[in-house]
Amino acid sequence: MKIAFVGKGGSGKTTLSSLFIRHLAATGAPVIAVDADINQHLGAALGLSDEETAALPAMGAHLPLIKEYLRGANPRIASSDTMIKTTPPGEGSRLLGVREENPVYTACARPVALDEHGIRLMATGPFTESDLGVACYHSKVGAVELCLNHLVDGPDEYVVVDMTAGSDSFASGMFTRFDMTFLVAEPTRKGVSVYRQYKEYARDFGVALKVVGNKVQGEDDVDFLRAEVGDDLLVTVGHSDWVRAMEKGRPSAFGVLEAGNRAALRTLQAAADDSYARRDWERYTRQMVHFHLRNAESWGNARTGADLAAQVDPGFVLSEGLSAVQPA
Repeated sequence: MKIAFVGKGGSGKTTLSSLFIRHLAATGAPVIAVDADINQHLGAALGLSDEETAALPAMGAHLPLIKEYLRGANPRIASSDTMIKTTPPGEGSRLLGVREENPVYTACARPVALDEHGIRLMATGPFTESDLGVACYHSKVGAVELCLNHLVDGPDEYVVVDMTAGSDSFASGMFTRFDMTFLVAEPTRKGVSVYRQYKEYARDFGVALKVVGNKVQGEDDVDFLRAEVGDDLLVTVGHSDWVRAMEKGRPSAFGVLEAGNRAALRTLQAAADDSYARRDWERYTRQMVHFHLRNAESWGNARTGADLAAQVDPGFVLSEGLSAVQPA
């Protein structure tokens, strides 16, 4: 399953996504974690040192390699230079699997050991000094969107993406790339404001959205969230001494995380797993094409000098049955 964590800055989105990743890894499930927030904190939340986090390869820096690999032998894509972040796969494209080895993972993913099991961690790369005043940071997450467009995952495989904060998640069609979106909200008016924006934007796209109440201190907080978000409230999470120790650089085994918080993570996994039954590859592909055509018309054609609508393969539907298909 593809799972996104969203929320306003400071809501605890990265902390909760890291806990969920640890929970999945502890079950032995294959996990790819992606830090798609321009403020790169997921590595640290997973226990990496500052030096290890800084050494993570930036997906944005490997965009030419990603494009060339994914293009494969697709005859509708004349060159990798004409690929943009929304370019959809078609006959002849290379697809990415969660468990496989490929040049994209070799260049962009790094193994992270978490107690007995490990994960793959990928990161967009931070907003650098060279970007200031001359580049839109949304271009950096284009590599993530392109990979998600070409990713085929099964029911027992997990791709967890820590998204950029606030409504910036809607700067592209990437918000439709997920089976389940967990919106982390504090029990405050500001905390639920992003929920209202997300709910409104996502309404027409069938985005599965559940709210995770964070920093909840009592029943009054729970009642507030339930009144504001209704049935979208899935679970609430309170204070964690385990997390506080982790943030101080004194991590302990994940198995000693508080029982209430472990139960909350199991609830998140159950909701994510249940979303698999509603997976609709035809709609997924149709939305992919929709956003590609919008981007092509608004800026892509002018930027590349090509008719990017011609990249759409009308008979192609991404599906799990194509996971083993690799062009020569």
